[in-house]
Amino acid sequence: MTYGPLPETALTRHRRLRERGSLDRAHLDAILDAGFVCHLGVIVEGRPLVVPTVYGRDERHLYVHGSVASRSLAAEDPVCVTVTHVDGLVLARSVFEHGVNYRSAMIHGTPRRVTDPREKTEGLRLLTEHAAPGQWDYARRPSRKELAATTLLALSLEEASVKIRTGAPDDGDGPDAALGLWAGTLPLVPTWGAPEPDPLLPADLAPPAHIARRGGTRHG
Repeated sequence: MTYGPLPETALTRHRRLRERGSLDRAHLDAILDAGFVCHLGVIVEGRPLVVPTVYGRDERHLYVHGSVASRSLAAEDPVCVTVTHVDGLVLARSVFEHGVNYRSAMIHGTPRRVTDPREKTEGLRLLTEHAAPGQWDYARRPSRKELAATTLLALSLEEASVKIRTGAPDDGDGPDAALGLWAGTLPLVPTWGAPEPDPLLPADLAPPAHIARRGGTRHG
């Protein structure tokens, strides 16, 4: 499905380094699809609380989940969710010009508690498949008791802000270029390691193909 540009609102307008901002919905989707951990920012009892948690998405919503006892999922106020990928260090000739190559998304809105059983199951499937494709059909699915103990929130993707920084340092054509110092980027390329079995597994039980084939592949 094709969407128009992300709307520019008071919360998503890029006020600094506007050239790094993007209103392209495809950029938002790519950033979300490249990760599986977000940071959920909420106000709990008058104080800010930022919680790392896994997520999943469909075309319109981001889903996050947790225990029904979780204070971070109990609030009905606006939240802010961030997803960030670090692609490398930008090492300039001066410390002031150092930076980071990154891709980041910030999503604003008031989450909706998912109560419909079918949507709740589908949201948990999306979340599971986002982190470990193939695992929903491989592992035992949640029981009614487990579903009752789980809170699932849906946050609209309508109000989001995207920023991306790529490339070399910015001081190559400035006065510091005459210092004769090395400058450039130090890429960060995370990869999945080989699957490590639970020590209690039978020795002859190999990991399923959808897990085994991810070993050694790039993440993000």
